[in-house]
Amino acid sequence: MFVYISYMVRISNLKILNILQDNSRTPFIEIAKRLGVTDTAIRKRINKMEKLGIIRKYTVEVDPKKIGYPVDALIGIDTEPEYYISMIERLKDMKIIRKLFSSSGDHMIMMECWFKASQELRDFVKKLESIQGVTRVCPAIILERIK
Repeated sequence: MFVYISYMVRISNLKILNILQDNSRTPFIEIAKRLGVTDTAIRKRINKMEKLGIIRKYTVEVDPKKIGYPVDALIGIDTEPEYYISMIERLKDMKIIRKLFSSSGDHMIMMECWFKASQELRDFVKKLESIQGVTRVCPAIILERIK
């Protein structure tokens, strides 16, 4: 069972979140200048958003091509319903998977993976197809990140 908790978020907090999403290393004092408030106010708001779970972590965005992974792929997987949970558990432990999502729409499970060559992608797709309960595997290579 999923429990959704909705928090009222001030418009100024959304502005803070947008700045941090563009660059999570933006100093509080710079955010404060942009929004016309004190850095103490920014620090308090960010701390509160962290405590509420609105901000879960700070991270970096990596260009996989620049670190030797020229094949960046999104892969959709469908499973028989009784294998869905066990498939997600199995996929969570695979290091090759960079991001893993439960989804609605065209596929039950979506993932992002980086590969050093297209043959690696083909081998991984074959491996996924051989897992009991998998009904469909649909890879798509990302040509360009636009936003």
